[in-house]
Amino acid sequence: MLLARARLISLVILVMCVIALPGSAFADSNTVNMNFIGPGGNNAGGVYTYPYNFSISGGPSTALICDAYDNEIFSGETWQATVNPLLSGNGMFGISPANYQAAAVIFSSILNGNISPSAGNFAIWGLFSSTVQSNPFWSNAAGIEQWAMVQAALLPNSWFSNFVLYTPIDGTQSTGKTPQEFIGYLTPVPEPGAMVLLGTGLLALGGALRRKARG
Repeated sequence: MLLARARLISLVILVMCVIALPGSAFADSNTVNMNFIGPGGNNAGGVYTYPYNFSISGGPSTALICDAYDNEIFSGETWQATVNPLLSGNGMFGISPANYQAAAVIFSSILNGNISPSAGNFAIWGLFSSTVQSNPFWSNAAGIEQWAMVQAALLPNSWFSNFVLYTPIDGTQSTGKTPQEFIGYLTPVPEPGAMVLLGTGLLALGGALRRKARG
């Protein structure tokens, strides 16, 4: 019985450590080759919105979301980009951790089907650019931006560890000016509420173990 209880406790500790993992595997930036295949077809306010499809270093098509409204790219364009954790402080817009966190919350909600791709993408653009507010479609996104800032402040940094930044290296582009920056995810991410429920479940399990130990 003691051995079984020890193994169960070890399992709980392991799960909690995985959740708290800060994404240290991506502490060092990597350089990749970006090949913009083309937009996925969503369009609002006269511009394409998520998804933007890429072949990254020759890999299969990968959908990313753009956070740089004031830059422009073209289908077939190529460039090099550094890949860093979302909260590394190495993005195009400097440290701006709160804005990047809010962008991840919005992106997560798009992936989970709770926010439309176009409204969500405009809200992400609004976090980093005031220019987007002159677009007529902006009225559909302003409320999302404010909601995401509040939600992001309630989440631990570990929640954002699945998100990465693809920041362009100026001068490596095949055409035009500095390309856009993009946000990607390593695995499908849980909604903020799901993370809270998971944490509650772990606390309940820990309480059950303590009661069993006292018995």
